[in-house]
Amino acid sequence: MENKIDVLLGLQWGDEGKGKETDIIAKDYDVIARFQGGPNAGHTLEIEAMKFIAHTIPSGIFHDIINIIGNGVVIDTVGLQIEILKLIGTGRLDLNDIKRKLLIAKKSTFILPVHRLIDIAKDATKKIPIGTTAKGIGPALLDKLGRNAVFMEDLLKDGFIEKVNEVTKKHMLYIKNVLNYDVTKAVIKEDGIEYSFEEYTEKWLNSLKLIKELSFIDCRNYIQKALKEGKKILAEGAQGSLLDVNYGTYPFVTCSNTTSAGVCPGLGVNIHQIGNVFGIFKAYLTRVGHGPFPTRLRNKIGEYLGTKGNEWGASTGRERDCGWLDLPALKYTISLNGNPEKISLIMPKLDVLSGIKELKVCIGYADKEGNRIAEEDFNIDCISDDYTPIYKDFETWNEDISNIKYYEDLPMAAIVYVEFIKKYLGTEIIRIGVGPNRTQTIHK
Repeated sequence: MENKIDVLLGLQWGDEGKGKETDIIAKDYDVIARFQGGPNAGHTLEIEAMKFIAHTIPSGIFHDIINIIGNGVVIDTVGLQIEILKLIGTGRLDLNDIKRKLLIAKKSTFILPVHRLIDIAKDATKKIPIGTTAKGIGPALLDKLGRNAVFMEDLLKDGFIEKVNEVTKKHMLYIKNVLNYDVTKAVIKEDGIEYSFEEYTEKWLNSLKLIKELSFIDCRNYIQKALKEGKKILAEGAQGSLLDVNYGTYPFVTCSNTTSAGVCPGLGVNIHQIGNVFGIFKAYLTRVGHGPFPTRLRNKIGEYLGTKGNEWGASTGRERDCGWLDLPALKYTISLNGNPEKISLIMPKLDVLSGIKELKVCIGYADKEGNRIAEEDFNIDCISDDYTPIYKDFETWNEDISNIKYYEDLPMAAIVYVEFIKKYLGTEIIRIGVGPNRTQTIHK
C-alpha cells in the first residue's frame, strides 16, 4: 500500500521549535523534505553538547536519512554554503555524507544578491516597513510568480550567468529609478558579517562552486516514487501558520503558504497523499518583526519570558516579543491545517512558565463596544488593535520541570494548564517540551 506524507509545521508566528521536533521524530522516517520558505527559517537543533541552526537544510540531516530541499523553497547559496561548512565543522558529518544525504529540487528557486538588495531598499524607503529578515525571500518568490525566476537547475546549463545578469539589471533599474535608493548605502548581513552589494555578489558567485557538487533531483518524481516504494516521508514546514501569505496577518506575513496545503505544490503531491499532521505551538506566544500581536506583554513578565525562553531570532538575532498564549488564534490555525480530531499537537517550552508571577491565556476577543466575538465569527482580522483579548487566569508553579519525564509528575498547576488548552482546542497534545535538548521531552 502506498504511504502518505506526514507534515510537521508551526501553528503560531514561527519560532515554535520545529527543528527540535523534526529531529526527535526523524528516526521514524526515510525522508525529511522542506516544502516552502527560505533562509528566514531558523530551526535550532541541540544534540547532547552540540547546537546547530538549520536555515535551509532540513532538520533530519544528522540522521542517516535523505533530506530534500523541495520545489517550494528559495535558496541563497551563500547561506547554504555557510550552513554546509558549519555542518562539517560539527565533526559529525563530512562533505561526502552531505552529498549523499542532501538532495536539492531542480525547480527550487535562487535568491540572487539583487533580491536581498530589493528587501533592504524597500524597507529603507517605506513609511511603515514590514520588518522582513532582508533575506530576499519575497522578491525571489515574486520573480517566480512573474515567470522570471532563476531555478537551481539553471546553474547546470549554459547561459546561467547571462540569465542572472538580465534579472539583476531589470531590478537595479527599479531600485534606482522607482525606489530612488542609493545602492552604495546597502549593507547585506550574513552570518554576522556585513557586505556591500558588490562584495556580497562576489561571495555569491564563489559559493556556486560548492553548490554545483551537490545532487539535484526532480522533486515530484522522487517523492512519488518513494511513496510507491513504501518510504516514510515527513514534510517539514518553515515559519508559522499565522505568517501564511493567504491566511496570516497580512501584510506582515511571509511570501509562501506555510500551512499543510503548501506541501502539495512545494513537493509535488496531491491532497489525498497528505497523512498525519503534527502542529507545534509554544506554551506562550512570540513574534519577531512588525505586525499585530494583541497578547503582547510590554512589561517585566514579557521580559521574563524572553530571557528565560532565550527568545532571539535564530535567523536574524532579533529579539522576539513575548505574550500570552492565544487560543482563538490557535484554533483558527488548526482549522487551516487539518481536522481537529486528526491533527496531533506538540507544545514546547512549558518549562519557561515555571516561576512566572502570573499566568493568563487568551480565550476570546471583544470588539470596541465590548461585544464578545462568537467563535464561528473569529477570523484573522480579529488579531488587530480593533479587538481586545479576553483572558482566563491560571495558578502558577515554581518547580523546575526541565528534567521531568512523565506527564503525571508535572506540578498540578501545570497539568491544569495543559488540560484546559487541550479541552479548548478539542485536540490531543501528544508531546510537551520542557527544555531545548531532544531528551527534555514528555511523551503523552
